[in-house]
This record gives sequence, C-alpha cells and structure tokens, in this order.
Amino acid sequence: MLGTLAIIGAIYICVLGYLAYSTKSKEKSSLHYLMAGSNLGALLGFFTFAATLFSTFTLLGMPDFFRVHGIGAWIFLMFSDAVMVFGLIWIGYSFRKRARKTTYYGMAGFLQDQYRSKFAGYVAFIGVFIFLLPYIAIQIRGVAIFLHATFPDVLPMWLWATAIVAIMIIYSEVGGLKAIMYSDVMQGILLLIAIWIVGMNCLNHFGGIKAMFEEVEKVNDALLSVPGPNGLFNFQFLLGSMIAITLLPYTQPQVSTRIAILKDVRSLHRMAVGIGFFAFLVILPTAFMGMYGAVLYPEASTSEFLNKTFVADQSSIIGAIVMIGLIAAAISTSDSQLFALGGELRSVLHGEDKKMVTIARIGIAIFAISSLIFALLSSDELVLLARTSFAGTSLLAPLIMTGIFFPSAHKLKWLPLLTLIAIFVFVLSLLGLIPNTVLAVRMDLALLGILTICCLSLILYQYKSPTLN
Repeated sequence: MLGTLAIIGAIYICVLGYLAYSTKSKEKSSLHYLMAGSNLGALLGFFTFAATLFSTFTLLGMPDFFRVHGIGAWIFLMFSDAVMVFGLIWIGYSFRKRARKTTYYGMAGFLQDQYRSKFAGYVAFIGVFIFLLPYIAIQIRGVAIFLHATFPDVLPMWLWATAIVAIMIIYSEVGGLKAIMYSDVMQGILLLIAIWIVGMNCLNHFGGIKAMFEEVEKVNDALLSVPGPNGLFNFQFLLGSMIAITLLPYTQPQVSTRIAILKDVRSLHRMAVGIGFFAFLVILPTAFMGMYGAVLYPEASTSEFLNKTFVADQSSIIGAIVMIGLIAAAISTSDSQLFALGGELRSVLHGEDKKMVTIARIGIAIFAISSLIFALLSSDELVLLARTSFAGTSLLAPLIMTGIFFPSAHKLKWLPLLTLIAIFVFVLSLLGLIPNTVLAVRMDLALLGILTICCLSLILYQYKSPTLN
C-alpha cells in the first residue's frame, strides 16, 4: 500500500511542479500573480470554483456527518448549495458589474472603495482572517489525521500536516493563482473519481439504496429523520446553514475572487449551472459512505471510520487514489483560501505594486503557518468547524450586500463598526465567554438578523433624510 501511494504520489507531485512552472508568469504584477489576469473562462471557472467549494471537508467531513447525525446532512448541504446557485446567478451579475468598474484585488478593497473608508476594508479583512483560518485548518488536519491513521508508524500527525503546508507554500509562491486554478481541474477530476468509487463500493455492500436504508433503520432509525439522533438538525441550524452557505460566494474571498475575475456574465451563468450539478455528484456518494459507516462502524472514532472506509475496505490502488485525491483537495482548496487572504491584504494596502505583491507573498506564508498551528490545536469535527467558518463570514453579508446594491453606501458610516462589534460578540460566544443563544435564537442568526435590521434602518434613514440625499 505504501509503495503504491509513493508511486502515485510522485506522479502527482511531478504534475503539480509542471503546472506551477508552466503557468508561472513573467509579469510580477498583482493582477497576474493574485488575480490570474482577471480573464477567467466558464470551464476553468467551473473547475476552480467547484474545487474551492467542495474540498476535504466534503470528502472526509460529510461521510462522518452522515454517519453521526443522519440523513438530515443532505438538507444541510445539498439543499443549501442549490439555493446558493440561485444566489450566485442573481447577486453575481450586480457584484461583477460593480467590481469590474475598477481593478479588483479583493473584497476588502472593494468595500473600501464602496464605503470610501479604509475602516470598512479593515473590518472585512479582520472578519475573513478570523473565520477563514478554521476552514484552511480543517483541510490540513483532515488529511493529516487520515494519513496518520493509515500509516501510524511512518510520521506523526504534526509532521504530515507540516509537509502538506510546506507543499502549499512552495506551490503557491511559485505558480500564483493561475497555477492553483489549473491544479483545481486535476483536483476536481480526482475528487469525483475517488468519491464515486468508494461510494459505489459502500452502496454495493448493501445491494442497493433500499437495502441500505433498511439496514440503517435496524441500527438507529433516528438517522433517517431530522433532527437526527443528536438533535443537531433543528430548524435554526438548517436555516442558519442555508443562509451562510448561500452567502458564501460573497462572504468568503476565495470564492468571490473567482466571480469577479470571470470574463463575462455568460461565463458566470454557465459556471453556476455546472456547480449545481457538481454539488449533487459530490454529496450523493458521501451519503452512501456515511450510511455504510453507521451500520458497520457506529462506535468508531472519526479517524478509524475514515481509515476503514477509504483504505482498509478498498483495494490498495483505490486506497492510494483516494489518499492522493484527499491531498490534492487539501492543497488546492487551502491554496485558494491562502491566496484569497493574500489578495485581501493586497487590496487594503496602497503603494508601489511590486512591493505590495511581495508583502502579499509574505502574508500568505504567515497565514499558512497560522493555519498549521490552528490545525494542530483544533478538534476532529471537520464539518462543524467549516460551518463555524461559514457562519462567521456570513456576518459580513449586510456590509457586502449594501456595498453591492446601495449606491450611497459611503453614507452608512455606522455599518462597518456595527459589523465589527457583531464579529467580536460571535467570537466571544464561540469561546464560551457569553451565551451562544439570544432569547433561544442561535447567536449567528441573532447577530445576522440584528445587522440586517440595522442596515435596512440606516438605508431607510438615508432615503428619508432631506439633508443627506
């Protein structure tokens, strides 16, 4: 098994090196290094968007989520992704129209321009930095614990994680965003191949979908309904998840960047339709894996379940392909997110462009090391960590949507400050320093509702105030 992995892994590393070298641009500007020239076509846009959106948390986290919490995980992610596709088409047109009026380097810089305030940009950068780190960390940790569980005597978990981060830093520093996007094509193909081979093997174990559900019902019938055996999938959790995931293309910069650099609206529409189809293809087999684990490995730890399902119960070749697919997903997605943070840092800075690119590169390395530390200290609840990231960045939505749709956003001086306060309160609730509910409402939903009401009130005041219109 280890020998097969080494051979396939060497091929993968060689392909990565070729992509990084062949796409390396002689042009050292921010536009080429961080934004890939801002001329992204529909096909490449589809692959890079899909690879960024469906990552290690999907391949490793969702099977375990189905296994532990039940079939309601389908509502959590698949239904939310379907709604997100409509939001991508509806909001994407207006966002691109406004963002393309100037050179786009990141959402933080975009908001600086719309609000005519550096503070608004700093708030956006702080928000994505705090809540994107957990998302990057789960890519690293997810693969590291999987590799350590598979080869416990080869390397400790922290060394697996460090090796992954080292590859990410080298690859991103050499190739830039264009190299990452081309590797996304390879990652998307590997992800689909690996997830469907394993998923179908799990389904074939039962002899079909009907037989699978019958076996699950015998083990724990609560897995086949909401809110699930642990009561997780209540209305507030599902509503909050849907809102956060629907807003994700604009509140998480690794995704909004890809929308902004699409070459035209037709590319946006084609990409959105493709993403909806891809979501179905990716999430369905994770349900088969989760139900497989619920029947065969109901008491196993996360790492034990993943190791048995993806490696021990598969042939050595399939196991090796799955592991390379996981590594590809982790590297490609994390690179995209680190690059997004670098772009956000560049977008709030002003000065000579070459110097700003150097600062962004240093920032990417610092963000990568910070993510490694977080990965080593975080828990194994990959999906819940991802959802925390979605929920946290969703607090930026009123600020971002106002910047997109309200021409006089610069008059709403209080909105950036209110957003920063909301982020601070949510972090305190996550740390357990204050309650995580407000009048029985989840803190993320309560804060998002309060921000939305305040935002609409400020806009209404601007329209009604004769001195400010």
